[in-house]
Amino acid sequence: MSTSKWIVAGVCAALTWPLTGGSQEGPNLGIEATPEEIAGWDISIGADGDGLPVGSGTPSEGASIFAAKCAACHGLQGEGLLNDRLVGGHGSLATDNPAKTIGSYWPYATTIFDYVRRAMPYQTPHTLTDDEAYAVTAHLLHLNGIIQADDVIDAQTLPAIEMPNRDSFDRVYPPTD
Repeated sequence: MSTSKWIVAGVCAALTWPLTGGSQEGPNLGIEATPEEIAGWDISIGADGDGLPVGSGTPSEGASIFAAKCAACHGLQGEGLLNDRLVGGHGSLATDNPAKTIGSYWPYATTIFDYVRRAMPYQTPHTLTDDEAYAVTAHLLHLNGIIQADDVIDAQTLPAIEMPNRDSFDRVYPPTD
């Protein structure tokens, strides 16, 4: 056994565990997360749509949700207020004043859904239902002229949406197919 000493809040504490080979036994903090707890936080969505949940939404459904939960920060039409502008900016990236919006910058529609579901609304993140996240995403895509007013997005249609800036990124790991 090996002993490591740590200074914690001015007190010298000794932790003992095997430092070579085998598994670490200490310091025994917390409890192991259950598979159900892990599943509740494992909500990543791949660019290809892997991990998208069941549900759907339309731009009109998203407009009312956006007005109630997003417009105070982003403006009624996504023009930006307290927080970032979400709409417009097409063709501006190569200019002296680029506008990195959903329509001009983001390469994948699935990333929009992932971010909306994970981080919005700002004051209460991760509170939108999956249907609400799909609807807000549809509304934002429609505001940017990427989908039509009557389009429905879901786990099948969202990954198929071609974003205007999709091919403008250098990929660290280019596709091999």
